[in-house]
Amino acid sequence: MYTDQLPPNDIEAEEAVIGSILIDGDSINRVAEKLQPNDFFSERNRLCYKACLSIMERGDAINQITVANELQLTNDLESISGTSYLSQLVLSTPTSIHIEHYCDLVYRASIMRRLIEAGSDIVSLGYNGTPNVDTTLTDAEELLFQIRSGEQRGDFTHIRALLDEYMGDRNSEHENQLHSITKVRTGFEDLDAILGNGMQRSDLFILAARPSLGKSTLAFNIARNAASDGACVGIISLEMSKEQIAVRLLSSEAKVNSKNLDIRLLSDRDEARLMDAMGVLSDLPIYVDDAPIQTIMDIRARAKRLKMEYNLDFLVIDYLQLISGSGRSDNRVQEMGEISRSLKGLARDLNIPILACSQLNRAIEQRPNHRPLLSDLRESGSIEQDADIVAFIYREDVYTDEDEWQRKFPTQEYPKDIAEIIIAKHRNGPTDTINLHFQRNWVKFESLTANTGFPAQQPSNI
Repeated sequence: MYTDQLPPNDIEAEEAVIGSILIDGDSINRVAEKLQPNDFFSERNRLCYKACLSIMERGDAINQITVANELQLTNDLESISGTSYLSQLVLSTPTSIHIEHYCDLVYRASIMRRLIEAGSDIVSLGYNGTPNVDTTLTDAEELLFQIRSGEQRGDFTHIRALLDEYMGDRNSEHENQLHSITKVRTGFEDLDAILGNGMQRSDLFILAARPSLGKSTLAFNIARNAASDGACVGIISLEMSKEQIAVRLLSSEAKVNSKNLDIRLLSDRDEARLMDAMGVLSDLPIYVDDAPIQTIMDIRARAKRLKMEYNLDFLVIDYLQLISGSGRSDNRVQEMGEISRSLKGLARDLNIPILACSQLNRAIEQRPNHRPLLSDLRESGSIEQDADIVAFIYREDVYTDEDEWQRKFPTQEYPKDIAEIIIAKHRNGPTDTINLHFQRNWVKFESLTANTGFPAQQPSNI
């Protein structure tokens, strides 16, 4: 019935998207996370958009000249009828203001084409399906689910909206506040002192640890402290959901046991603390994005949009090894090098510090001294080279129980819940080690009081 019809498409909208990008290169940040090259019906529009994405991924300026050069490099310039087609797109697009509207039109037509393809595949299943009806139905449902799942794109959500949802109140909105700060402070006095009164703009800060030592917790604590100090903070989590992050921040702020908070087993005192904590957190400029399987290009687009809309000051990424590479290399070490270079470039481009959590390899577990080294960075690539700051988290009580400690160091107090923050690399300052106290009940790091008596670094011969 429909075999003679042209598949759904909107060539004018496709041309308007490309034209908008050519006259305003930054406008690609408003559509890059939603539109993929395959969403374009026209082959030459697809090639143009793919060239724009490649230039964006490198962090270069996008304009008529750079796109033409990129197409020339990929031997695709003749396929689009040369530079005259790019000039035509620029002349026919008066402004980039409506690029998101054009994007929606292109994306809708793409979804309709995918729906038609899925329908055709379902027809084939009906004729050629297996004798097992349930299996055939599952296959058909999966075809439709793939379309739906591809439509679910993540986005930044203000912490207030997450907390409102958690408490059942969805009627609150955050007002945009623009400001400017010079350095981003971590909120930990000793750490800020080492860093020169805070993290410098354009710095790439790698925070690394073995699993379950608290790298995500410390990163979120720093994010909260920075926001409290006036910084606009973005959190991109590839591991935890927005709701999980909101609950963690709420538990830390209210000093309420995180397990009790999960199951809502709360006393009246806990409830009062939670309400006070919600009031504090809701006023902080923290935006959270939990879209899974993000590429460095996705992260760049989201961060740039947050910078344009809310004047982003600080970005936290949790965690580095979950970022997908560009696919240009089958070597994961090379991919990680590409990712770390891109993050450093993004920090410089946006003039903000970026804190990226990273895993460490298992070599630590095989050594008598379990304190991490720069060589322990998992799939390190050029992380050590690209980073301005590399900090490790180490806890002696994870590797040594109290009885063993007392046998070896009978005159020293057991370092229960004491975390060493080891600054192993600092491009613009000293390396050193500080101690923080880990509050396990409400998942939070705190500065040690002056009378704790713990040294900056425990004996290394354990």
